[in-house]
Amino acid sequence: MGAERSRTGHLSVNGLHLYYEVHGERETSKPPLLLIPGAFMAADSMAAWTQAFVSTRTVIVFDQQGHGRTPDTPREMSYERFADDAAGLLHALGVERVDVMGYSQGGGVALQLAIRHPSLVSKLVSMSATFRRDGWYPSVFEAIAGLNAEAFAATPVEKAFKVHTPDGAAFDAYIEKMKVLNINDQNISDDQMRSISAQTMVIVGDADGVKPEHALEMFKLRGGGDAQAAATGTLQKAPAARLVVLPAMSHIAISGESERLAPLIGAFLDDVTPQTPQLF
Repeated sequence: MGAERSRTGHLSVNGLHLYYEVHGERETSKPPLLLIPGAFMAADSMAAWTQAFVSTRTVIVFDQQGHGRTPDTPREMSYERFADDAAGLLHALGVERVDVMGYSQGGGVALQLAIRHPSLVSKLVSMSATFRRDGWYPSVFEAIAGLNAEAFAATPVEKAFKVHTPDGAAFDAYIEKMKVLNINDQNISDDQMRSISAQTMVIVGDADGVKPEHALEMFKLRGGGDAQAAATGTLQKAPAARLVVLPAMSHIAISGESERLAPLIGAFLDDVTPQTPQLF
């Protein structure tokens, strides 16, 4: 059974007719969780993640420009603009602060949201995402460059787009814009990464499109590592940053690992310190 939708619809945000969903709207001390889907993906792709968290907190998800039920516009695409769209949506919904989790492209948008709108973001979860272009294996860009509209023929991506924009040329243009966005990626500096005020969890697979050394670099820049814990063998408090690397896990496969990852993410969002066994 899917999570109950408390609110759903479109709002005018930064020139977009932006589609959003609010699930399980409830009174709780926990901030809502904003989920940001990956490239070409819509809110429906995050259904399992919504279901994993909606019993304890409100979950918000939206379709980015040109994705799903949000029509494309002549506006150029960028991670920064998508982050501003997320902020505009939260303001329109009257939400002052959220935890945010983004997958792939959505993870890059989540990073920009935390940088550009720090007062809105309490906790940040970056899953299979990079903060610089060189964080991806070169083969990722080769694969993206080979994409065309035919690759999406009869897929949910094409069907959802053509519901609101049946013009085939517009869909072709959307695919090309997405290729430019994802091949160019983004270039967040080390100083910008250090400046993020939100505690951060970095998640990748060991067979991901994201290089493991890049994920480790992100973890370190976000304050990961605990010298006291290293010396004593125990954590005295919830760590500033958390790193998860799933074994035998590809970029696409990790998006389906909500059952395994949700408890780890929930513990991070709730500041739960892992229990230490009594060994001596």
